[in-house]
Amino acid sequence: MSGHVPTVPAPDPLREPDLLAADPEGIVEVGRLVGELTSEAAKALRRRGGPLPPLTPLELAHVVDAQLPDGPLPADGGGRDAVLALARTYASHTVDLAHPRAAAHLQPPALGVATATDVLASAFNASVDTWDSGPVAVELESRLVRALTALAGYGPHADGVLTPGGTASNLQALLIARDTALRAQRDVRSAGLTGMATQPVVYCSELAHFSVARACSVLGLGEEAVRPVPADAHRRMTAEALERALAARPENELPIAVVATAGTTDYGSVDPLAELAAAAHRHGARLHVDAAYGGGALFSDRLRPLLDGVEHADSLTIDLHKTAWQPAAASVLLVRDRADLTGSTGLRVAYLNPDDDGAAGYDGLLGHSLATTRRADALKVVATFLALGRRGIGRMLETCHDLAVFAAERITAHPRLELVATPVLTTVVFRYVPAGGTADPARADAVNGALRRRLLLQGRALIGRTDDLAGDATTGRVRLKLTLLNPQATRDDIQELLTAVEAAGRAVETEELP
Repeated sequence: MSGHVPTVPAPDPLREPDLLAADPEGIVEVGRLVGELTSEAAKALRRRGGPLPPLTPLELAHVVDAQLPDGPLPADGGGRDAVLALARTYASHTVDLAHPRAAAHLQPPALGVATATDVLASAFNASVDTWDSGPVAVELESRLVRALTALAGYGPHADGVLTPGGTASNLQALLIARDTALRAQRDVRSAGLTGMATQPVVYCSELAHFSVARACSVLGLGEEAVRPVPADAHRRMTAEALERALAARPENELPIAVVATAGTTDYGSVDPLAELAAAAHRHGARLHVDAAYGGGALFSDRLRPLLDGVEHADSLTIDLHKTAWQPAAASVLLVRDRADLTGSTGLRVAYLNPDDDGAAGYDGLLGHSLATTRRADALKVVATFLALGRRGIGRMLETCHDLAVFAAERITAHPRLELVATPVLTTVVFRYVPAGGTADPARADAVNGALRRRLLLQGRALIGRTDDLAGDATTGRVRLKLTLLNPQATRDDIQELLTAVEAAGRAVETEELP
């Protein structure tokens, strides 16, 4: 016999990345690859000194081009090594929302338990449109929705649906409002709006999210159908102001909805929900509450009173990827009457949800949503609440609220910072006061805008900005904003953040502004 030893084939670099995730071997490989990816990401983050890379947008574009010499769709793959290299570049240059000086947007760091469970949802790739596309996912979403409707104070006939975000939730809420209000005149779903003598309009605060106007545009009402109501000194739409606006409307205008805001993007202010519900219903309009930001108060024993009256709303938006620390996307639209969903999005298709399957109990959630394929986002949410409980999530929001109150106190005591509004949730609006005060409002605005960009360029701190509607040509409009959604941040971190703002402001003042 010969002493020949069989040659062992060289490993195929594509084999491991090419495994199907839901295969038993693939699940193991997903865990291994995720471990390697996160290990590389952790190394990259440890080299970072702030929430952003200290690069200009053009410099960052060059970094990404260098990482993709053959573009994002190369003819041949580079296997595992290429994936790990991409992970290193991504982690080195992405935003680090867990950094305590990241405080710009309603974009929190995601919880580990939610992120890990989300990997499992992605691996199995279930969809909730049909029962057989994701049976457990369908059951989880149904139970999650029922629990949230009960928490909001809705009765047994309530229902809801998970959506990709607050914009989508608000769109579907106004779709329901449009169809419900006009149903007596025509079936808008089939006949459309053309030729109608009645003009449907929507009332909301002047501080309402832009998604209200966008929804009106998409729904054929037009952005001009939005009737903004002035906010009071506390940045809230009052029932009195709404009543005046409704009473003054032309006869041909039909108010189909009033949109109250529970947590404005700029200030975190909460409209008086019970009073607005009463006013809306007196005029035959639905009340939709956009609580994309403030909905997390439902989980907090201390902050829950901010949402008193929400149980009277006809529909409600909550973004769980804001104040429940979920990976995006995880928004939910809740309705007080489940018939609202089927009336506007109810759909039966023979190849997806035939009537006889539904009668036998094999029904998915296709008729609840504007989407067809829809991933199992409820899995990560349910896992989070199983791990931490409602009170655990509520305490996280309370911690962030405490940080906002502390930041407001420090700003009030600071000679070069000026507080604009008392925090309601976790947002703090303020401005830097240049030397000599704000006698030159244009320069004050320019300094505030430039100091934020200076912090961005340094990568040292990430803060937001907005325009204050109460400002004018004599006081300036540009304001700085802290949106505090990191429950692991400390008071020392807040102090460092404000110190960085002051230092950047002083530096900008010494330079010639563009």
